Amino acid sequence: MEGASKEKLASVSDLVTVFENSRTPGAAPGAHHAGCRSPPPEDPGEKPSVGEALESGPRTVSRRYLSSLKNKLSSGAWRKSCQLSSCPEPGTQEPEKRIVQELLETEQAYVARLHLLDQVFFQELLEEARSSKAFPEDVVRLIFSNISSIYQFHAQFFLPELQRRLDDWSATPRIGDVIQKLAPFLKMYSEYVKNFERAAELLATWTDKSPRFQEVLTRIQSSEASGSLTLQHHMLEPVQRIPRYELLLKEYVQKLPAQAPDRDDAQKALDLIFSAAQHSNAAIKEMERLQDLWEVYQRLGLEDDIVDPSNALLREGPVLKISFRRRDPTERYLFLFNNMLLYCVPRVIQVGAHFQVRTRIDVAGMKVRELTDAEFPHSFLVSGKQRTLQLQARSQEEMISWMQACQAAIDQIEKRNETFKAAVQGPEGAAQGQELQSEELGLRAPQWVRDNMVTMCMRCQEPFNALTRRRHHCRACGYVVCARCSDYRAELKYDANRPNRVCLRCYTFLTGHVLPEDKEDKRRGILEDIRAHTSIPLLGYQVTTGPQGDPRVFQLQQSGQLYTFKADTEELRGRWVKAMERAASGWSPGDPEDGDLSD
Repeated sequence: MEGASKEKLASVSDLVTVFENSRTPGAAPGAHHAGCRSPPPEDPGEKPSVGEALESGPRTVSRRYLSSLKNKLSSGAWRKSCQLSSCPEPGTQEPEKRIVQELLETEQAYVARLHLLDQVFFQELLEEARSSKAFPEDVVRLIFSNISSIYQFHAQFFLPELQRRLDDWSATPRIGDVIQKLAPFLKMYSEYVKNFERAAELLATWTDKSPRFQEVLTRIQSSEASGSLTLQHHMLEPVQRIPRYELLLKEYVQKLPAQAPDRDDAQKALDLIFSAAQHSNAAIKEMERLQDLWEVYQRLGLEDDIVDPSNALLREGPVLKISFRRRDPTERYLFLFNNMLLYCVPRVIQVGAHFQVRTRIDVAGMKVRELTDAEFPHSFLVSGKQRTLQLQARSQEEMISWMQACQAAIDQIEKRNETFKAAVQGPEGAAQGQELQSEELGLRAPQWVRDNMVTMCMRCQEPFNALTRRRHHCRACGYVVCARCSDYRAELKYDANRPNRVCLRCYTFLTGHVLPEDKEDKRRGILEDIRAHTSIPLLGYQVTTGPQGDPRVFQLQQSGQLYTFKADTEELRGRWVKAMERAASGWSPGDPEDGDLSD
């Protein structure tokens, strides 16, 4: 194995020689022959010198430097690194050919770095993981991501195509068509860029954790092929490569004569390179979003039902919860995502998670509005399918900010799902008050009336007392009612159709029954009789079908008197009609053939 390693390092040394020879004497690593196009030096203290790198070991790329790099790539600040006016024109060489020559030279050096990453660092660490089992193979693969695909693309396709075109420049003085053909493949960099920070963290972790891992790194980094640079520095090369393509190609287009045959192709190639750069920048932003989201999930204890990489955190912060039982508000914490609001309780003893999720309210169907409450200023209401919360912000500005964030999330859901449009038109008007509209009963959690706001049952108006008439809340309308007025249960859709305590009025609306059978039997005593409301002598009446066309309707008619009745079923209507026809004709019971018409 050691012999094979020496052969690999020797082959890399040959490739690196091309890279080293293209530098000016004494130039810093990464400064290419055309000095005006090299990246600007990093701020002092950000990128360590070679001596510092050797003294401090492999962990020489600071987190501040990595962050600076990401910010620079995301903002496009690297585009300012080329000052065309300061670039000397060597001899009489065509400026566009000189740029293509530089593109080829930097590509050769870049392929050497990719070879070092893939064929030396990656393969050596992978072989060590397989043979010694000192660290997992999966860790090595995660660190290097898709570097093998990137290396093969540049070594087998991009570099040979550039070389052939420059060798045949006198016959075919153009490069735009070649880059147009190969530029779409540069989008593979987004995977590498997205994984970059995670790879840096794994590299730092296993360098500290595994002596065998560190030993392999130290041996390769101290070799001539590595150029006395650490693995982290080599891993930065792919991150910065696409911006350099864009920079060189942009200058190439500027140097082309107006009527050059390659102008249109070169411009299209530049657009494709720019698209690939944007793709990488988007990958950086997505990486940062996922990292921030992961940190939020860790603070929440990684609840299985809320961990979703498609979520986006919109706002978080402390609020006060106005309780319907307690006088003083309690401290709570909210996380507002694009699809849900998490109502959390801070943990007193922080072991792992910092918050415990008490309630999840779906943004779909959620409403938010300001509350007018002299006792609790800056308060607002969040009403969702699962629960309704009365919350208090620390200031008017904070309340408005929360309401705007919630409403923005609601509006976004509304655009994606038109079925909720009627439910999320906007903030509730003040005229609606605290009571839900009848069509919303059971569909969404109500706002509970606070206990200290009422002294008597909001249904029967009987005063409350601590012993015989205690306070209860109807889970459908939120009213404070007594036990007698809330001794009913109905299924509520917002609570997964589970039976909940409700008042008689809500029970009637939700079930369609005036009174439950058990309550009806319980309230009607055994000596209680039924009194007739009206008595009708049927003799001489005509029994006819009703005009409504409903087969359950029938009528009694005589001398201007008309009574209309409706049976529960068509069969029962027939029995009623037959019985009334008998009574109207003067029939008397006793004929056994007539049968029993009683219910």
